[in-house]
Amino acid sequence: MGNQQTVKTHLQNAERTGVFTFSKCKITEFPKEIQRVQSTVRSLDLSVNKLKTIPDYLGSFVNLKHLNLSDNQLKALPDSIGNLKKLETLIVSNNQLTALPISLEGLVNLRTLTISGNLLSSFPLQIVGLKHLEAVDLSKNKISEIPDGVEALQATEVNLNQNQLSRISESIASCPRLRVLRVEENCLPSSGIPKKLLTDSPVSLLAVEGNLFESKDFHQLDGYEAYLERFTATKKKMM
Repeated sequence: MGNQQTVKTHLQNAERTGVFTFSKCKITEFPKEIQRVQSTVRSLDLSVNKLKTIPDYLGSFVNLKHLNLSDNQLKALPDSIGNLKKLETLIVSNNQLTALPISLEGLVNLRTLTISGNLLSSFPLQIVGLKHLEAVDLSKNKISEIPDGVEALQATEVNLNQNQLSRISESIASCPRLRVLRVEENCLPSSGIPKKLLTDSPVSLLAVEGNLFESKDFHQLDGYEAYLERFTATKKKMM
């Protein structure tokens, strides 16, 4: 897997600090040696490599809080990832993922999920029940709709820019903490934006540029005035 002395040095550092970083090292296999620190490592960064698979024993890294597997060649994540009960940040952007394991619903402390630049065709409903989730980045995938059943999503910000959205379920308006919804550069007609999302939701920033309608069409939607009030009020608070 490359320079063994380098791995040894990183392992020694991980034993002291709980951080194992092995990014941009051109590795093609998950370094087995990391198992030596599986009970102590809290942050694992294997981004910008050439990994094609992740072994099941990833689930034994029980104290892991931050996991970065971005910019690899992953087509799937192991089911055992759901065992990472302390995980707060998961970054798997710029891979070849077509779906996420159901076990993701076990990441009960997850706060940030970044899956941009993959091949997902469906919104991952397994994240809906994660109570501590704050930010979800699903941009640059192939997702065609925000489906029914997302009303319990706890995230405050969801990014679905550069997908293939043609429909947004009205249930997104019931997400209790959602403040920012980004759906730029999709395939939405103006009729694809639910009235309830404008009139009766906590969303105060709805980014819709680059869809199948002009800004003036958005401004003329029934309920736009109610949305504009929330947008303006939030903007004033930030000033």
